[in-house]
Amino acid sequence: MNIAIKPRVLVIEDEAALLALLRYNLEKENYTVDEAMDGEQALLKVAEHMPDLILLDWMLPRLSGLEVCRQLRRDPNARNVPIIMLTARGEEADRVRGLDAGADDYIAKPFSPSELLARIRAVLRRIRPALAEEVLTYGGLVMDVATHKVTRNGRDIHLGPTEFRLLRYFLEHPGRVLSRDQLLDAVWGRDIYVEQRTVDVHIRRLRKALNGDSEADVIRTVRSAGYALELTSAAAGAMA
Repeated sequence: MNIAIKPRVLVIEDEAALLALLRYNLEKENYTVDEAMDGEQALLKVAEHMPDLILLDWMLPRLSGLEVCRQLRRDPNARNVPIIMLTARGEEADRVRGLDAGADDYIAKPFSPSELLARIRAVLRRIRPALAEEVLTYGGLVMDVATHKVTRNGRDIHLGPTEFRLLRYFLEHPGRVLSRDQLLDAVWGRDIYVEQRTVDVHIRRLRKALNGDSEADVIRTVRSAGYALELTSAAAGAMA
């Protein structure tokens, strides 16, 4: 069975009814949803597990959405995560403040779920195209998501379902160091118990499939942190 990796959306909203509505509509569209109900909890959630996109309410307890946005844009690890601000403050001056703070889009309440989902798709296409594309590339690696075909420098790569999902997640986050916990959540799912060493087993299988006799290893092991899909100078030279 082929399992697509779901983009992870962090919804930061203190109204329980709206939070439940957003979760329902996002999960229906095949997004994975995390929640936070105040600004401080939101920053902890981002540090815990980096989302692919953030829906951020302006009016939050403890720390305003505007300040959350500013802090995330100062964080080297989170500065490129797309942020859509949700707020009842619909005046032009407020929209300008939100965008100046680092938001990628701005939607005023009340809004229709279909409009919000369209905005999310548009932002992901613009800022994180890997989450909206059917063909992912990095260096000499090419993955056709629709046909489940992978090549490296034109050579066919044969992968099992788990290795395919692992490589897809790496291709969606090239250069980023991904912890074993992040890989477990993204590839196996948060509701399934799998030991961390299982990740290492599948990484070894993925490396064996990807790396030919004269090809450099494109998966870097970062001690005590995880793994990254990364072209070293040697690998880049081999692919040039």
